[in-house]
Amino acid sequence: MISLSLLSLRRRLLLVTLVTAGLTLVASGFLLSALFRDHVRQQFVERLTADLDQVLARLEVDSLGQPTLDAARLSDPRWTRPHSGLYWQVDGAGADGKLGLLRSRSLWDEDLVAPRDMPGEGELHVHDVVNRRKEPLLLIERGLRVDGASVPWRVMVAAGTEPLDRAVARFDNVLIGSLLVLLLLLCAGGVLQITLGLAPLSRLRVALSALRDGRTQRLEGHYPNEVQPLVDDLNGVLDRQTSTLERARSQAGNLAHALKTPLAILGQGAANANSSRAARDDLPALVLDQVQVARRHIDWHLARARAAAAQGAGGLRTPLQPVSDGLVRVMQKVHAGRKLSIRSDIDARLAFAGESQDLQEMLGNLLDNACKSARTQVLVSAMQTGRHLRVTVDDDGPGIAPDQMAKALARGHRLDETTPGSGLGLAIVQELATLYEGTVELCVSPLGGLLVVLNLPAA
Repeated sequence: MISLSLLSLRRRLLLVTLVTAGLTLVASGFLLSALFRDHVRQQFVERLTADLDQVLARLEVDSLGQPTLDAARLSDPRWTRPHSGLYWQVDGAGADGKLGLLRSRSLWDEDLVAPRDMPGEGELHVHDVVNRRKEPLLLIERGLRVDGASVPWRVMVAAGTEPLDRAVARFDNVLIGSLLVLLLLLCAGGVLQITLGLAPLSRLRVALSALRDGRTQRLEGHYPNEVQPLVDDLNGVLDRQTSTLERARSQAGNLAHALKTPLAILGQGAANANSSRAARDDLPALVLDQVQVARRHIDWHLARARAAAAQGAGGLRTPLQPVSDGLVRVMQKVHAGRKLSIRSDIDARLAFAGESQDLQEMLGNLLDNACKSARTQVLVSAMQTGRHLRVTVDDDGPGIAPDQMAKALARGHRLDETTPGSGLGLAIVQELATLYEGTVELCVSPLGGLLVVLNLPAA
């Protein structure tokens, strides 16, 4: 047996339609047939009741108290034709009364034998019986009490059920044919419905083929409400992939461009070393300086690439307090000679939805810049607002003029040339924060220096 999971979507829907329609029509057929049979039987009983009333109306009592009936007064000629299929009979009073005390000529030499349930006066009983010729009969009887008698006579009328069976059989044949035609129409309608319903998926397959063959960059066209969200999500993935590729190309170009300058300087220094003793003496310092510049550019691009790879990944969680405390200890050792007060005030429950290395890169650059500018103290704090973290780094240094804050975030731009550095610190922080859909803000600190606000997604 083929598993349903191995069938195509079209075949699954068609199979479900066929099975559902088939079971529904079969159940409907049985129900309609039973209802029709009950209806025909009820009409048959009503007609026999009318015949029984006719017999009762013609029944008389003679001087001896015995029932008499003139058959000529009955209107239906079948009463007198032997084995015609319509019969009447009057049994004697009591449970042991004589069978066939009076009976129709159509019974010939037979008697109607009914179950001995002995109906009371006026009661109507209905029975299914079989005569000696194995003819199925529907028999109805009523009790008739004669004046002065303690028990009633049993007056019976019976008729063969063959006409009822033929009517039911004809109805069943017509019903079966009609239900088969209806089943075919339902199947045709189901096929049409499935074909029209799955047509958007066929168009989507054509669009995906065009996308795979490079004839288009996105899934084009409008689709039903059930399919359009899928198309939008696929286009979002494609847009993100395109953006990632463009960003990778840009980063590769930026890195190549950034390394050209230190390489050119190293090449020029090596050329000068061959012609000048002073140039040879300065070459080691020049090499170290340019290698450091190249390393900073490479570190920055690697951090950016790592953050881009981690962007959108689920399940990333980095506790904020351990990273902050570790960086504070490092800064205290690096700037031990300046007697700075470097403190971290962060709740242990706060966590960043990203890589630990990226958090260290961002917070480390901010702390390093703050310690270089601070006079006596640096404070790191954080709080959570909704689904975002607000990390702040304060210092009591000279700060930055409001009109210079935008320039401070530019890559390679340094506002203070007296302190060592490459001018990439805030730019790296801003670049990484942007990749995590965060922001960096520069404000005036309550301590008197610079306040850097880092907004990041919370885990």
